[in-house]
Amino acid sequence: MNMNDALEVLYNRRSIRRYQSEQISREKLDSVIRAGVCAASGKNGQSAIIIAVQDKQTRDELSRLNAAVLGVKADPFYGAPTVLIVLAEANSPYAVQDGSLVLGNLMNAAKAVGLGSCWINRAKEVFDSDEGKALLKKWGVDGEWIGVGNCILGYPAEDPAMKPRKENFVYYVL
Repeated sequence: MNMNDALEVLYNRRSIRRYQSEQISREKLDSVIRAGVCAASGKNGQSAIIIAVQDKQTRDELSRLNAAVLGVKADPFYGAPTVLIVLAEANSPYAVQDGSLVLGNLMNAAKAVGLGSCWINRAKEVFDSDEGKALLKKWGVDGEWIGVGNCILGYPAEDPAMKPRKENFVYYVL
């Protein structure tokens, strides 16, 4: 990939809110996850972790827990078949920043390999709950964690245009 290809990915990535039902391949999943693992982190502390969920029953349970935080019944994962949960060490002063950088890399990598993605909030509330903590224990994830966000992945069933950017987005001090 040359620099122009990388910039095109950054310029053209959009949040996708409609997905095909087909599960993504392990090869694409691993490529996206590798980009998340390579994200920058505060003082190279690497406080974030990624939990990849493709099991439909588990994905649906996460959707239910996330929807409950919102007080709705609709699927907050928009039908995406894969969810990447990003958590960070609760005692890290850079937890939210580290996790956010991971999520950004995941979404940009998804675009680069032909997948759709969207950052879904409420991971903090889900994994602060007793049910969320029980899931972490079940999965063998020990320690104290902050839920930073969820990155949903799948094959897009839409191609949204970029919304206009606000005025005064950038100020130059030269």
